[in-house]
Amino acid sequence: MESYQNYLNPQVLASVEGLDLQARMVVEGYVAGMHRSPYHGFSVEFAEHREYVAGDDIRHVDWKVWSKTDKFYLKQYEEETNLLLYLLLDTSESMSYASAGNVTKLQYAQFVGASLAYLTLWQQDSVGLATFDDAVRRFLRPSGQTSQLKEIARLMAASPARERTDVGIVFHDLAERFKKRGVVVVLSDLLDDPARVVAGLRHFRHRRHEVVVFHILDPAEVDFPFRDTTLFKGLEGMPDQLTDPRALRKAYLDEVGAYLDALRRGCQAIDIDYVPLRTDVDLGGALSSYLASRSSRLR
Repeated sequence: MESYQNYLNPQVLASVEGLDLQARMVVEGYVAGMHRSPYHGFSVEFAEHREYVAGDDIRHVDWKVWSKTDKFYLKQYEEETNLLLYLLLDTSESMSYASAGNVTKLQYAQFVGASLAYLTLWQQDSVGLATFDDAVRRFLRPSGQTSQLKEIARLMAASPARERTDVGIVFHDLAERFKKRGVVVVLSDLLDDPARVVAGLRHFRHRRHEVVVFHILDPAEVDFPFRDTTLFKGLEGMPDQLTDPRALRKAYLDEVGAYLDALRRGCQAIDIDYVPLRTDVDLGGALSSYLASRSSRLR
């Protein structure tokens, strides 16, 4: 069994240390030993305000803030602010791809997931993991125990890239499974119809989860640097193709551009953070940049 340290790059962890991973929306507490919902009783230690959402208890509206801003905000307490993070790791066969000099998309996604799990547990919050291809294969319930990191790494190591992708149906399945609201982090190359992907993501938002999509792509998939006649190996049931890359490069890049634009616009339309990550980009810099921009937006 692989050690969990294999997934934790010290440089990556150093780059994200001290940056807060916070939810923009109210997150239902996941506190060991707590038997009552935070909606039925707020603790006495005030933490911050959050914007009113239809269905919230108006007893917790801060009327002083309303009188000054003409907007409704609720007083949020420490008991509410415990983060619940769901990591969704794509282990379909396409994630096994790596161009020369790069790690596979699955390995890169594992590094991202392990780093976020480490950071979340360090903040004394809870994290869980689901691996999937055309169905949910493994599901580790969220926990804030320090041993959770080893369990996450164990599941990652036991989940090789195989089978076909069906992102849409998997997201609908998981949206129904996740009963407690939290932050859903998707780690995938999203090689599926953009409309189906966005429909699945919309289901999470309908259940009032916050969603962050880390779109993992190999640089060769984006830049298409091939010149000579090349045999492209088919993945996920697709046949091999012997082609002249120069003859189809423009059509390929146009198609990829339209696909990426559809995903980006679809996520923006439903208030989802869309974060493209190339496997040739330093993960520490990319992750710390995203978390820093996220933190500044939440202030």
